Amino acid sequence: MRILVCPPKYFGVDYVINPWMEGQIGRVDRSLAHAQWQALVDGFAATASVEEIEPRDGSPDMCFTANAGLTAFDRVIPARFRMPERAGEEEPFTNWFARNGFDVIKLPGEDPFEGEGDALFQPGEPLLWAGYGVRSALETHSILGQAFGTEVVSLRLVDPRFYHLDTCFAPLPGGRLLYYPAAFDERSQRAIEQRIPANKRIAVSDEDATGFACNVMRLGEKLFLNQASPTLQRDLARWDFETIICPVSEFLKAGGGVKCLSMILDQANFARISPAPESPIRSTELEVKGHLLDTGGLNRALDIITEAGGSFRIATLSLAERKDQESRAQLHVVAPSMEGLEEIVSELTSVGAQSLEREMLANLEAVTQDGVAPHHFYSTTIYPTEVHLDSGWCEVEKQRMDAVIVVDDDSDPVARCVLFRELEVGQHVVCRTDGVRVRYPEHHSVGEFSFMNASVSSERRVEASVKSIACEMRRIRERDGKIVVVAGPVVVHTGGAKHLSSLIDGGFVQALLTGNALPVHDIEFDLFGTSLGIDLSRGKPVHEGHRNHLMAINRVRAEGGIREAVESGMIRSGIMHSCVTQNVRFVLAGSIRDDGPLPDTLMDLEKAQAAYAEAIEGADMILMLSSMLHSIGTGNMTPAGVHLICVDISPATVTKLADRGSLESTGIVTDVGLFLNLLAASLSGDDGR
Repeated sequence: MRILVCPPKYFGVDYVINPWMEGQIGRVDRSLAHAQWQALVDGFAATASVEEIEPRDGSPDMCFTANAGLTAFDRVIPARFRMPERAGEEEPFTNWFARNGFDVIKLPGEDPFEGEGDALFQPGEPLLWAGYGVRSALETHSILGQAFGTEVVSLRLVDPRFYHLDTCFAPLPGGRLLYYPAAFDERSQRAIEQRIPANKRIAVSDEDATGFACNVMRLGEKLFLNQASPTLQRDLARWDFETIICPVSEFLKAGGGVKCLSMILDQANFARISPAPESPIRSTELEVKGHLLDTGGLNRALDIITEAGGSFRIATLSLAERKDQESRAQLHVVAPSMEGLEEIVSELTSVGAQSLEREMLANLEAVTQDGVAPHHFYSTTIYPTEVHLDSGWCEVEKQRMDAVIVVDDDSDPVARCVLFRELEVGQHVVCRTDGVRVRYPEHHSVGEFSFMNASVSSERRVEASVKSIACEMRRIRERDGKIVVVAGPVVVHTGGAKHLSSLIDGGFVQALLTGNALPVHDIEFDLFGTSLGIDLSRGKPVHEGHRNHLMAINRVRAEGGIREAVESGMIRSGIMHSCVTQNVRFVLAGSIRDDGPLPDTLMDLEKAQAAYAEAIEGADMILMLSSMLHSIGTGNMTPAGVHLICVDISPATVTKLADRGSLESTGIVTDVGLFLNLLAASLSGDDGR
């Protein structure tokens, strides 16, 4: 085996380009470094043929020859360094390869690739492990597979300490592996586990990992490395490997170990795959526009890409000159697979990104089983969506999140959101993200209270928030708009029932969505002055009061329903009385815990969901009052553009609604009874209609 090394004549820590270099500038002992390097090379020379390249003045990291390129079958792909501090090494390394008979294959484009530091062959197999995410670009991996006739497994590095693959990953003969799992994202860990069985993997400890125990140069059955704990040495001995400890402490100051200081020129023979496997890596061009910097929109987009295992390059960035203008960024997005790219594009589309590639038509696939969508279905968001059909761009109707898009086969196609359970055989569903675009609303100024701004208010801001909400409710009523209230039984327990009734009587509520509990407690209070047996005026339980809610249910059941009980005079006041007398629609969605239930309660969940969805159609505002499950369920049915007001004493409930993706949500953390009291008082000067 031939190994390429470079004497550390100019080695030192002169800059910081990785975490190991921090605090080490000017602290390298060059005489000790040279002695450590010479001892290492002498060890190599006893087993392998060692070749040297002349160091270049001004390139202190050139001794780390593993990064020079990747070789096999007398061909080499030389490095293109990400960091400008190392760019001066590219020409001398490339020239050396050419002079020594290698067929030099230069990478197209400008993507960085840092050689054997980020690309390691599984010895004796047509399998190349390739790292990305810190130094090397994912898109270069497709070139590697074609050049060497191998399968390429892309592994994303997520710990900046392990910035090259060879710092945390050492493939060994016999399909074995020495590695540090925490250096990789979950997808990459799964990819490793799928190809290397557990009995052929050694996961090193944190101590060994930070001592660069995975940075191994293997020569036959000898493993040269900086550090190995007794446990690791025993594990490797069971695999018949001899560990040779070669301390390179001075080089660790620059983030390099034993393997970093050496490059393999002759790989173990393997049967090349011909033709080379098609790379699964896919890429696309997207544009993100809006107030990208002051709202964090660009950071959010980039986080979406990296968290999904992709990578990106900002092709262009055009910043606005004024705060009221839009900025634009063009992104080159790469993913390790088509499925990964679709996941990324789908997420980016939901935050307003648009494809810069040719406008493709929507991909339609037929439903083959009732209630089951095609495998690659497009999942909708709350935001206005369009699909590109033969007839042009078509607005999607009944917009809601977590649905699919069905395109009806008419002469004038109609696209609409449909739930899984509503799908029928023969319908055509939009699949993947081709030909789909989403209109994402802009953020407003941080800290400004407005309905077009997702926010959560604490109790300190309740009065100011209530005044703004009341003002908006007046405007909605004046234009004959629609306000929907989603409420839980806490409204009654906290004394808010009379205030909600006044809102209904005043024409500020057009629909009430709730469960079985609220009307039961509301009616119990009207009949007996209690709620769950508690006298609300005194806050004390009454004798046998635990029966009161059951008695209320029983009496309504005897009347035949809530409307009948109101019309008969049995129910004389309260929220349900106001709904009936003001002809306000109410929908009661049942659950497994419901007593009775009331005759009006829909115990069929699908029918209840459908009734909720129908009730919120055309809503301008939805006021959610201390009912987490009903509120979240309603929120998931609600398209963008509807003002959501979530009031709850629990910050977690409020945050769930505020974080659903809508920018038109306001969360208020406070007692719902207090909120309704303040809201009713703020609206009390208005005459009901």
